[in-house]
Amino acid sequence: MKRVAFFGPPASGKTTMSRRLAASMGVAHTDLDDILFADAEPLPLDEFRAAADRITRGDAWVVEGNFSKLADVVWHRAEVLVWLDLPLRLVVWRITIRNLRRLSGLDRSAQARRLTWTRAFFGRRSLLRTAVRKYRHNRPRYARQVAETAALGVRVVRLRSGREADAWLAQQLGRR
Repeated sequence: MKRVAFFGPPASGKTTMSRRLAASMGVAHTDLDDILFADAEPLPLDEFRAAADRITRGDAWVVEGNFSKLADVVWHRAEVLVWLDLPLRLVVWRITIRNLRRLSGLDRSAQARRLTWTRAFFGRRSLLRTAVRKYRHNRPRYARQVAETAALGVRVVRLRSGREADAWLAQQLGRR
């Protein structure tokens, strides 16, 4: 396993798992959010696709992000596609905890510095509300796209709980 792509809803564990796996493999880790939001404004789609294309042309990499619109340049080039398909209640809990940590000053990341209570929880486009809406809307589409990716010979790992995710990662780390 040399090329691995992770995707799933916010707070599903993509970053934690992908960083640990990349470190154990000794390969580059890329968070697609860091590319898309590198500047004040998100990259235009063509530039975003070109950047993802450059990263995934290599022989070994671990990429994470929720960008199914990049399936042809990320998912289809992976040897393994890991779908963190956790239950909505767990995703909501993790987003709530993450937002509270950021708002309380325990997280000093760039994302935390831009967060407000409205942006986190209460606005019409709050992170929490958007995550719930996208979770419900995107899962059927993800299932279709993942099936297309699997038909191309990419091994798909669908993890449906925190325990499954922990066990899968432990197994991968134990192989190294």
